[in-house]
Amino acid sequence: MTSFVPFTFPQHTVSFGYSFTRRYPVFRGRPSGNESQHRLDFQLMTKIQDTLFIAGRDQVYLVSLRESYRNEIIPYRKLTWRSGQADREACAVKGKHRDECHNFIKVLVPRNDDLVFICGTNGFNPTCRYYRLDNLEFDGEEINGLARCPFDSKQTNVALFAEGKLYSATVADFQASDSVIYRSMGDGSALRTIKYDSKWLKEPHFLHAAEYGNYVYFFYREIAVEHSNLGKVVYSRVARICKNDVGGSQRVLEKHWTSFVKARLNCSVPGESFFYFDVLQSITDIIDINGVPSVVGVFTTQMNSIPGSAVCAFSMADIEKVFWGRFKEQKTPDSVWTPFSEEKLPKPRPGSCAGHGSAASFKSSVEFPDDTLQFIKSHPLMDTAVPSIGDEPWFTKTRVRYRLTALAVDNEAGPHKNYTVVFIGAESGVVLKVLAKTLSVSLNDSLLLEEIDVFNRAKCLSGREDDKRVRSLRVDKDTHSLYVAFSSCVIRIPLSRCERHSSCHKSCIASRDPYCGWKSHGVCERIQPGVVTGYEQDVEFGNTAHLGDCQGTSVISMS
Repeated sequence: MTSFVPFTFPQHTVSFGYSFTRRYPVFRGRPSGNESQHRLDFQLMTKIQDTLFIAGRDQVYLVSLRESYRNEIIPYRKLTWRSGQADREACAVKGKHRDECHNFIKVLVPRNDDLVFICGTNGFNPTCRYYRLDNLEFDGEEINGLARCPFDSKQTNVALFAEGKLYSATVADFQASDSVIYRSMGDGSALRTIKYDSKWLKEPHFLHAAEYGNYVYFFYREIAVEHSNLGKVVYSRVARICKNDVGGSQRVLEKHWTSFVKARLNCSVPGESFFYFDVLQSITDIIDINGVPSVVGVFTTQMNSIPGSAVCAFSMADIEKVFWGRFKEQKTPDSVWTPFSEEKLPKPRPGSCAGHGSAASFKSSVEFPDDTLQFIKSHPLMDTAVPSIGDEPWFTKTRVRYRLTALAVDNEAGPHKNYTVVFIGAESGVVLKVLAKTLSVSLNDSLLLEEIDVFNRAKCLSGREDDKRVRSLRVDKDTHSLYVAFSSCVIRIPLSRCERHSSCHKSCIASRDPYCGWKSHGVCERIQPGVVTGYEQDVEFGNTAHLGDCQGTSVISMS
């Protein structure tokens, strides 16, 4: 196995004690009674129009992104939805602790411009409701949350609406043994993955879903069935289903997906033998990287190995290419997995969408022949893994005791909007800010610009082991802000701290921060997007050979 890549020391380390970090606004929810008894219990945050929705235990908070850039994070509206008394009592009878029987909000997705669909665990009785976006009033009747929302706050899940239908990925039973990718609502019958079939899903942790072209994609990690002889090894996956899938015939795959295919995501350091970061922790929406639709994820080593983390990007074109490649098969339960011969594939090609490609002559997936349906039922896994862009990570973090857990990307950083900056949260409470090398032809490697100790020990609860873990990150470019979510609080920090360089010309240029520039009046300031003159900046090289040292200026606080 290759050794870890060398650790790169950050350009600037911002410690908690530094005045910039301790003053950042902290949101803890609105405590009722004793604050020590009240936890935000953060579950998710999402941006809808100009509002940031922060969901936790029994509450959803709405924060205006246009007015929240002042000194505090103050919600302009709050939704309270608690578990009913009967649900809490039933939860206790099932053997759950009182703290587990709250209503943890796990789904919050817009249905249209007027309605938002919200689901909660509701004391281990998942329930969903529609609320009006303009006033958060309950609209209609309660909806069963089974297969749409998990039972337990600790279970991961994803959901989105595509063409009026809800696509959800979660567990569909109290014991968490029935993992499912499910489509419901809208017209047509509900569809799901096959129940208890480890070739389809094996203990998955769902992390993201995205609509793209004719498909919905799911990003997750799971136990790798193709390596079951080595014990429990986790692999990262991308799965794809056709939006026009209506299930199979009465003989094969009725009310089940006919287009479910999945592939491994390969985030590894090349060498004589590859070093793999197999465990997907967080992944972006589909964004443009150098004009190419892509996703960017943070991956870690297996939990039973030494800590290591990496950021890898994958183009949607490379993902599509793998799904048009060879399938993997296991001929007997004890045999190794091998590629399936292309010549033996049934027609139309398994995994195709009706009316498209090799299935162009079929009006509906119900019409697919039995051999195509039987094949996809037993062969959902592709043979080739999806390679990362450039066949290597953008960034690695090794030889530290913590793993990276979440990320957000500004793919239009700098005044010319031509740089990509990745913000990566860690289980230790720090946020790394990385200038990414997005083109393999670039002479420069990715650069760790800052390591910011964001977690506020004075204001955020830290009694639990994972309270410092960064749960989620969200960039708001318009207010130059990054929202950093922990279990008990959300902290807003600026995307840059140019003023740290004070009046030191050399430090400002050497920082290579695309958000910062040296102004003619002798200070380092944030450069507004679209401003192309009146400042000095060298993001590519940070060349300061022509500049003298700064005297008596303390610009860095090392942690």
